[in-house]
Amino acid sequence: MDNYDVSVISCEDYSDENVETALKSSLEQINGLDFVKSGMVIGIKANLVTAMKPDLAATVHPSVICALVKILRERGAEVIIGDSPGGIYSAPYLKVVYDVSGMRRAETFGAKLNDDFSQSEIDYPQAVKAKHFPYTSWLSKVDAIIDVCKLKTHAMMGLSCAVKNFFGTIPGTKKPEFHYRFPKAEDFADMLVDVYEYSKPALCICDAVIGMEGNGPTQGTPRKIGCLVASKNGHMLDTIAADIIGIKASEVPTIKAAQNRGLLTEDSSQIRVFGDLSKFRIPDFKTVEAQSSVFFKVLGDGFFGKVADFFASRVITPFPKLEPKSCVGCKKCAQICPAKAITMKNGKPHINRKICIHCFCCQEFCPMGAMRYGRHLIMRVLGR
Repeated sequence: MDNYDVSVISCEDYSDENVETALKSSLEQINGLDFVKSGMVIGIKANLVTAMKPDLAATVHPSVICALVKILRERGAEVIIGDSPGGIYSAPYLKVVYDVSGMRRAETFGAKLNDDFSQSEIDYPQAVKAKHFPYTSWLSKVDAIIDVCKLKTHAMMGLSCAVKNFFGTIPGTKKPEFHYRFPKAEDFADMLVDVYEYSKPALCICDAVIGMEGNGPTQGTPRKIGCLVASKNGHMLDTIAADIIGIKASEVPTIKAAQNRGLLTEDSSQIRVFGDLSKFRIPDFKTVEAQSSVFFKVLGDGFFGKVADFFASRVITPFPKLEPKSCVGCKKCAQICPAKAITMKNGKPHINRKICIHCFCCQEFCPMGAMRYGRHLIMRVLGR
């Protein structure tokens, strides 16, 4: 029987000794490695969202990956590390991501970085939304999956952690299509839960030594949290992670989706946690509000329905906005926009608000952080 559902262990920095000690302690409290047998091939699904250096806190720190690889290799397992970031899912692109994120270091501990870029078509009839989807084939060939995520804010989902990490199993260039297919935050969350449940990770580990606040999940600000979080259940892990950075579980669409399916209790006090959460909670962590919906065309065609639609879409819903001084006119946002709502005018992106689906792909993948999370003045005033 597991001792605890979730463990939260102090880890002050990314020194190899501290990370390994904290990780071993964290996994021991939840019997996290009881599934590992000698000769198994284990896939580490790491959050490698894009080619960014570890100190920027957008990707999992290599010290956490290396400590895990060392522990798994000592148990006789083979280890493959991979992800499908936004962009072309190919060897040249992933080579850059592996190099810049520091993942090459894991090879010195005996791990292999995924070099299988084939794709599979998955039929998952029990899904709520993603009954058929493309999938990175390498994960279908391992004996077990370990989810290693980063604790970050997310403009669309509010939180990027264990469940959101599995969007990285959808091949990179297919991701915009899924944003366009599921523009409502609730539907997108259900899709993420579908993919997570299909993948069935045996273990989830969250790098929360240094998290990301503000303009996450790629252009926010690194913020020390000082812990590692682990669980066999990604929904429980996300609930505790949200608590640490001051987000209510009811405000995270993926957590609500799991609760609606009976995969997670609505009473978070029933989650057995090892560790004193009060030591890690950060009350002034800069979070963003997850969208309850990014499409509001459901309120009717009459006058009042149109007024309500306008108010909801223009006032309530968060939106991406440009910070012109930071923009270099690289066109990345226009190229990645699923709805083709961005055009370049005078060297700067212009967003057509009438067709923007508020997926925040432009914000997530802007290399300069020029796209920001915006709120209408009325909502900013009310928020105060």
